[in-house]
Formats: sequence, structure tokens, C-alpha cells
Amino acid sequence: MDRLDAMSLLLTVVECGSLSAAGRRMNMPLATVSRRLSDLEAHLGTQLLTRSTRSLALTDAGQGYVTACLRILEQVEEAERLVSGEYRAPRGGLLVTAPIVFGRLHVLPIAVEVLKAYPEVDLRLMLADRVLDLAEEHVDLAVRIGALKDSSMKAVRVGEIRRLVCASPAYLEERGTPMRPSDLEGHCRVVFSGPQDLTNWRFQGGGRVGDAVETVSFRPRLTVNTAEGAIDAAANGFGITRVLSYQVAVALKAGALVTILDEFAPPPLPINLVYAAQRLIPQKLRAFLDYATPRLRAVLV
Repeated sequence: MDRLDAMSLLLTVVECGSLSAAGRRMNMPLATVSRRLSDLEAHLGTQLLTRSTRSLALTDAGQGYVTACLRILEQVEEAERLVSGEYRAPRGGLLVTAPIVFGRLHVLPIAVEVLKAYPEVDLRLMLADRVLDLAEEHVDLAVRIGALKDSSMKAVRVGEIRRLVCASPAYLEERGTPMRPSDLEGHCRVVFSGPQDLTNWRFQGGGRVGDAVETVSFRPRLTVNTAEGAIDAAANGFGITRVLSYQVAVALKAGALVTILDEFAPPPLPINLVYAAQRLIPQKLRAFLDYATPRLRAVLV
């Protein structure tokens, strides 16, 4: 019996939730999966799984064994990477994730630079406006906007961004410029259905932690699923929108939009490069960090 293969098989069965699903993933007949699990249990002298026609569950012994298998296989994988030179020179695949607009504007150019500098590195950039689990999604590095919740991760702070309320000069000339958050009542509002509350905008006089917080509730006239859509609608004079500073930088520079209620903006949001804590950092990840950190800090001043 190949113990590492048996461990991998058991982990696949547990992850898939059934022997048949594990067999399909591993391109292995159901009978073979069942036999190999039985051989493993016979070798260990204990039952690892309780099986029925519809489900399976780990026994107490199985739970402990699965935990040990995960640790052992991770150590084997790390040893193989070490021997293959992944820790001596940048090489191999790298998965990076970032919010859609921020990633397109700021991370993609850095990724191209890294690939040009290190021909043995392959990079996959996953742009998504949701927080991916680094372990479950096998992500090497994530750009995170906002307060960090997982203290087990390593983080490199590269700057901060602001939440801005914007409208076109033509709209404000026609409808008037709100001077306080309460003045938004009666205005057309455009919202971006991203990782924020659609119907409540929070304001904080002075923009400092501890300042009085005011919440403005409303029914949006237009809801779009991208920041670009909300920005375009506002630039076309439809109404007022609230987006992040990096999302609207081009429109502000062009004069298509102007900011309002700046003195009531909430405190800025931090931006961090986040990766799993590990004893040795692969050179491919170190190379990306070395490229990304100073470049992002330069644009996020």
C-alpha cells in the first residue's frame, strides 16, 4: 500500500462527500475507491468512515487521522517545492486575487512586469469583488480592501482609499449641490451592488474615528452591478453615486464628475497585500511582493 496515495484518496473522499464523487474526480472506479479505503482501515486496524447509501461521516479516529494527513501531505508538498528550487529562484504558478477595478488598473500592470522579469513564473490573476478564502481557493496572494479579520495571515499595508460621493457638474447645476448628508433627500441616487450596503450611506463629520456618524437611508433609482456602470450613469447626469476613490479617479481627472460632501466622508479604508503565514516564502511570491509593494504605495499616497 502506498500510504501517501491512501491519504490523498481519503482526503478526496471527505472533500467530495461520497465515494462515487471521489471516484469521478480521480477517474477511478467506485469499487477501487471502496477497496482502497477498506485496505487503509485494515492496515490501521480501525474504522475511519461510517458509510450509508446516501452519506458518509468520519469516526472520531477518522477525524484525527484526516487532520494528521493534511499536515503530512502539506509537509511533503513543501519538501518537494524546496527540492525543485521554488525557494531558490522565482518559478512555478502564482495565483493572485484582487477587486475587479483595482486589479485591472493597478495589479495587472504589476503582474505583466513580474512575468517579463521572471520567465519561469506563470501567473493567474483572479479579479472578483468578493473575499476569497486563500486556503480553500489555493490563492497565493490577495489584495484586500478594508479591515482584516483573519489574524493568521501575513499582511503588507500598501496604502488606503476613500469612499467618495460624486455627481456630474451638470446634474448639480440643475438639482443643486447637497451641503450636508441630509440634503441628499430628494436626489436621484445610483448604487453599485458591490460589497457595501446599497440603501444606507454612512457619513462621519471630520472623517475621523470617534466622530459623529450619520446614516442616510434611501431607495436608489438605479442599481448596477459594476462600479463602472454607476460612474457612467452619474457622469451622464442621472444622479449621485458613491464609489471608491480608485474607481472614479479617471472620471474626476477628466472633469466628468466632481466630489461632494468630502468633509463628511468616513475614515479611509486600508489596502493590504495578504498571504498565508509560512516558514519559507517561495521566491515567486517574494518577487511579486517586491514588485507590488513599492509600486502600489506610490499610487496610493
